[in-house]
Amino acid sequence: MNSSERTSVHQKFTPAPFNPSDPFPPQFNTAPATGIPASSTNQTYSWSAPSTVFPPRPPAPVPWSTGLCECTEDVKNCCITCWCPCITFGQVSEIIDKGSSSCGANGALYTLMLCLTGCQCFYSCFYRSKMRQQYNLQESPCGDCLVHCCCEPCSLCQEYRELETQGFDMKIGWHGNVERQNRGVAMVPIEQESMTR
Repeated sequence: MNSSERTSVHQKFTPAPFNPSDPFPPQFNTAPATGIPASSTNQTYSWSAPSTVFPPRPPAPVPWSTGLCECTEDVKNCCITCWCPCITFGQVSEIIDKGSSSCGANGALYTLMLCLTGCQCFYSCFYRSKMRQQYNLQESPCGDCLVHCCCEPCSLCQEYRELETQGFDMKIGWHGNVERQNRGVAMVPIEQESMTR
């Protein structure tokens, strides 16, 4: 590059002198920007707006397999829940927690809350909410805490029956169900027979 080329390049990229009364900032003495690269003037470009992607909607909640007051469908569980709800609660909570807590520990905590405060329904309604989220169940007939506060035995029985319908054997707990599944025994939902006249 000779000295005249250096001078022309230097003049080409030298900013204009700064004038404080000028409302616009200094500009370089270059060609106006077109948005097209200088080396590819023969190419054409097309642009389209990005399409809006919405996340898929979650599936609508499904109804419970049995009603809240259908406790007599499993008379044995109904009697156990009426006289010793800590057993049913312990079994339900172990399955909902996927074995991270034991039936005995949850049942003992439930009993302790029942004896000391009488507000065990607030502990058990947490598990009903967790169960509804896991199995995409409707919040019916009303809010989870209200169901447990007004009818604790019925709600525990309903949760027990729902887990049986989902294919769990409630008597063997979470780890027993996992073991059974690993042996190749499919967990087929149990069909509840309704009473006919």
